[in-house]
Amino acid sequence: MGPAARLAALLLFLLALGPQTLVGPAARGDTFSALTSVARALAPERRLLALLRRYLRVEEARLRDLTRFYNKVLSLHEDPATPVANPLLAFTLIKRLQSDWRNVVHSLEASENIQALKDGYDTVEKDLPAFEDLEGAARALMRLQDVYMLNVKGLARGVFQRVTDSAITDLYNPRPLFSLTADDCFQVGKVAYDMGDYYHAIPWLEEAASLFRGSYGEWNTEDEASLEDTLDHLAFAYFQAGNVSNALSLSREFLLYSPDNKRMTRNVLKYERLLAESPKRMVAEAVIQRPNVPHLQTRDTYEGLCQTLGSQPIHYQIPSLYCSYETNSSPYLLLQPVRKEVIHLKPYVALYHDFVSDLEAQKIRDLAEPWLQRSVVASGEKQLQVDYRISKSAWLKNTVDPMLVTLDHRIAALTGLDIQPPYAEYLQVVNYGIGGHYEPHFDHATSPSSPLYRMKSGNRVATFMIYLSAVEAGGATAFIYANFSMPVVKNAALFWWNLHRSGEGDSDTLHAGCPVLVGDKWVANKWIHEYGQEFRRPCSSSPED
Repeated sequence: MGPAARLAALLLFLLALGPQTLVGPAARGDTFSALTSVARALAPERRLLALLRRYLRVEEARLRDLTRFYNKVLSLHEDPATPVANPLLAFTLIKRLQSDWRNVVHSLEASENIQALKDGYDTVEKDLPAFEDLEGAARALMRLQDVYMLNVKGLARGVFQRVTDSAITDLYNPRPLFSLTADDCFQVGKVAYDMGDYYHAIPWLEEAASLFRGSYGEWNTEDEASLEDTLDHLAFAYFQAGNVSNALSLSREFLLYSPDNKRMTRNVLKYERLLAESPKRMVAEAVIQRPNVPHLQTRDTYEGLCQTLGSQPIHYQIPSLYCSYETNSSPYLLLQPVRKEVIHLKPYVALYHDFVSDLEAQKIRDLAEPWLQRSVVASGEKQLQVDYRISKSAWLKNTVDPMLVTLDHRIAALTGLDIQPPYAEYLQVVNYGIGGHYEPHFDHATSPSSPLYRMKSGNRVATFMIYLSAVEAGGATAFIYANFSMPVVKNAALFWWNLHRSGEGDSDTLHAGCPVLVGDKWVANKWIHEYGQEFRRPCSSSPED
């Protein structure tokens, strides 16, 4: 390798690592963006459980002692004619009233026990998810609600149901069911409310109000909200959405529980005045538009493809699509050809079944996990964290483990392309988060200022994506303009060309990673560049090639 090639390889390594070179636990506020980070959050909760168990033991001992004292004194009062003439009884009565009761009431044991619990919590707090994680997790539920048309009532019961005008379809039925509490639903609704997103806030707050009404008068120590809080937020959300009638009704309900609240009393008067000035408001139902942030022109197509969950009902009716055992005339594959399935022709997309073994997939995940950092996207010359890509990723050089060298040889044999640096990037391993997704995008650079060109090896000519895990539902790869989606197939690899032979980007490769509905999705990407492939994939002047 000459000096220029070595420099390009160094630039490739620095570009691949970019801002993601730190090793260690996830930064606070990034837990939600990869399921492996969410799983790690179980450890601090186990520590909190141990602290609470210790607290409960000492509190139970304290309460047993209080019960003993209560029963001892009660036994002396069971006889209405307690013989205080007995000087011993008289003495103990005076002692109890002068000393024992004071010691019981002013005992520091309870405060010492709770302080020990608080001190233990303080030591664990640094490892706990941040409020940004709660917001991210709540937005993930709203994303799943939107993309898969999920019913909020169903989600609150733990059931994943798509609801349309004509039918209710069960997308996933977990066993056992895990339902949300009123406070859980309130927190999701409040995240939307704080963003001014009343389209999502209202159904979640409605469900919270319904659950709080059903258990009114009960109180859970862990709850932050109440029925009054929910009615307060819900009434204002309806008002902001233009439904004054509902806002008035909910405000009046609030005053039933808190009649002295002056702010709500003023709101009721305001809503009554607005309705009196415009009686049509009483019957008018305001239509709340779903927010489109970021503004995605292909949203309907994207979500429609995601809703198929990768199903291709007419796939097997197309004679030009076929399956075969592939060797690509490579001696490396002669004894163990790869099962190839041509998924689509324009753009050309092929699926290679069982490309890696279970052990190899697990090894890749294990190698990447300590290096995972929040995924970024190119924006001009910068790389940014964005809400339309929720995952964490790491870059693995093939010198990290001999198995990665073997993997590179296998990819090169199957594709016939040169994948040595700087002609291909290092392996990128991605773990998706709660509702993790990547909205429609191109893998190849569409701007001359893209960081991809720092490698001095041209644009990304091809993508080789390996599915390192299975998922229970969701997570399909949707090709927007080609109008098909590919479900996650564990251990398989998906290959497509990003560029025409002319070097122009193929617009039909616009694709997306659909939100993961249920499961832990891992993929590995090998991006292959133009340079080095001149004789392996010759150029053509035809725009169709």
